[in-house]
Amino acid sequence: MSDYTIVTVDQQYTAVVKSTVGMPNMSQAERSARAKIAEALAQLNVGPVGDSFTLCRMPRGGQMRYEPGVIVARAFAPIGDVVPSELPAGRAVRHVLVGPLDLLPPAWPALFSWCSTNRLKLEGTFWQVYGPTAADPEKQETTLFALLA
Repeated sequence: MSDYTIVTVDQQYTAVVKSTVGMPNMSQAERSARAKIAEALAQLNVGPVGDSFTLCRMPRGGQMRYEPGVIVARAFAPIGDVVPSELPAGRAVRHVLVGPLDLLPPAWPALFSWCSTNRLKLEGTFWQVYGPTAADPEKQETTLFALLA
């Protein structure tokens, strides 16, 4: 049985900070974006706030389009660097990763390899949704999605 499944995902509104970053700067960009989002959330009037996530697009020239954010109930007017966006709708490959976040870097190439082996064409957008923070990092759940073309 495979740890990967093909699912249909619905579009979801999000509040994000968009950037284009090199791989070495991703952690810093993530921390900065999360602080800006946390500060802006009280002013956004977006209804219930859902899970945190990070959306990416395949790297080009060593740079990746990057959107750390949170799922929200509706669109909103931008506040500073915090802007409305969406998680895309469509068919996607899903993988639930259980364990500490340092397992993420090798999890993505494994997912992309599985897609290639199964002759699935990727659209180029992928994201990870962080489950509630587990008291035990070994039980942390992060769900990976890769949009299919």
